[in-house]
Amino acid sequence: MECRLGCGACCIAPSISSPIPGMPNGKPAGVRCIQLNDDNLCKLFGKPERPKVCGHFKPCPSVCGTSNQEALDTITELENIT
Repeated sequence: MECRLGCGACCIAPSISSPIPGMPNGKPAGVRCIQLNDDNLCKLFGKPERPKVCGHFKPCPSVCGTSNQEALDTITELENIT
């Protein structure tokens, strides 16, 4: 599955414990990453300072669903149960 450009669910819903430029303590679940631009695209994509956890996330139908909202809902639910 290819990532839906402009979705941003994986940059909002999950907590990220790794430092992110501008967010040295990572980010809590449900908080928009400071590196997510107005078009919901990662400003660090392809750069070495992007957290490894972000680079390792691979979109898949069971997590991302068929819409941005479905992805946000599913990732939020997964975050809540883990």
